[in-house]
Amino acid sequence: MSDTNDFNDPTLDEEFPLRDGTADTAADVQCPYCAESVELVLDPGSGASQDYVEDCEVCCQPWQVHVEYAEDGHADVSLTPLDP
Repeated sequence: MSDTNDFNDPTLDEEFPLRDGTADTAADVQCPYCAESVELVLDPGSGASQDYVEDCEVCCQPWQVHVEYAEDGHADVSLTPLDP
């Protein structure tokens, strides 16, 4: 385990420069399979551009999730259906 505090890591400021301290941590999306509205929990600490797979909590179908954070902390979230 490291003795250093990650908050003091200067490389973090390069990827996440200090702004007003706000970033979107949730997004309402519509499932491309069942059309239900679902709230996704977002993790701004995982990078400005993110791609991952998540299953719909209603119909359990898999999505490719793409999250793109703007400099102001706004998250643009898009879903692509993954054919099972």
